[in-house]
Amino acid sequence: MIIGVPKEIKNNENRVALTPAGAHELTKRGHKVYVQSSAGDGSGYSDEKYSSAGAEILPTIESVYDIAEMIIKVKEPIESEYALIKDNQLLFTYFHFASYEPLTNAMIKNNSVCLAYETVELEDRSLPLLVPMSEVAGRMATQQGAKYLEKPQQGRGILLGGVPGVPPAKVLVLGGGIVGTQAAKMAAGLGAQVTILDINLNRLRELADIMPANVQTMYSNEYNIRNLVQYHELIIGAVLIPGAKAPNLVTRDMLKTMKKGTVLVDVAVDQGGCIETCKPTTHADPIFIIDDIIHYCVANMPGAVPYTSTMALTNATLPYAIKLADKGWKKACAEDEALRKGLNVVNGKVVYKGVADAFGLDYTPVSEIMP
Repeated sequence: MIIGVPKEIKNNENRVALTPAGAHELTKRGHKVYVQSSAGDGSGYSDEKYSSAGAEILPTIESVYDIAEMIIKVKEPIESEYALIKDNQLLFTYFHFASYEPLTNAMIKNNSVCLAYETVELEDRSLPLLVPMSEVAGRMATQQGAKYLEKPQQGRGILLGGVPGVPPAKVLVLGGGIVGTQAAKMAAGLGAQVTILDINLNRLRELADIMPANVQTMYSNEYNIRNLVQYHELIIGAVLIPGAKAPNLVTRDMLKTMKKGTVLVDVAVDQGGCIETCKPTTHADPIFIIDDIIHYCVANMPGAVPYTSTMALTNATLPYAIKLADKGWKKACAEDEALRKGLNVVNGKVVYKGVADAFGLDYTPVSEIMP
């Protein structure tokens, strides 16, 4: 198969979809790998490293899209890329369709095959291609939250862990999945008082067993959230419904009840956000303030630590990329149910129900396109 790795062009996105080691694994199996020049620079991988791994370097993004049968990316295509995507071309990347209708419509129109990292799902309902970036984003949520609690950043001026004789900050984590767990671990490790909410009692039991004493668990409902936001200084949104838009758990009116300088970090922004006042921001301009409440809503948080993120992502995606390259997407998805669940849009049809429901589009079950 001919595989293309374009340079990411989303604002401040420094990751690359494939490391030189990943390129080597594909080329030694007889596949052709074309990498856009300087695609790996942000992650510390030079063109020479890709060349020595067996990949070929192409000068422009247009040349990569033009030659490739499968495009491997990190982030969803942006508007300038829509016209580059060919009929029946396979795109393997994070899409988060349910949060952005223009992207969904564009991929329907260009008749491509869109296989989304975030909806590849194993039998135990875990999301293997979302996990590594969720781990990074969860840890970064606490790291960035601590930074924006500082007074020069217009925060409350509170140290997350406090000091002897001075109480630490209170951190509220909405969601006990991968992001929430990692955020809570980081906050607890820094000495904060942490409350983590979830609607899954079994998960709350697990968290109660594994978390340190400065982490408490609580069942998530509107009543509890309304009460808790009033006295927590850092609130982290970590809710995920695979392939669907995140629910608004923190509503606009709740901001009035929060302490001035409270920081909200919405990691769910890729899926529309679980904080009603959330809107996507960038690493170049990461925050905005409403009612004296700081909102940090960067849509590609792991892009700020590309060296770590690129290696972690390739470790997870490469086995699936190899299957797709070795067998073609139809056979690979027919034989692997987890990979099949990654199909979102195929040749103009929406085959993932969460995406169809988000925009009132016609839904076609995967079984109808793959006998």
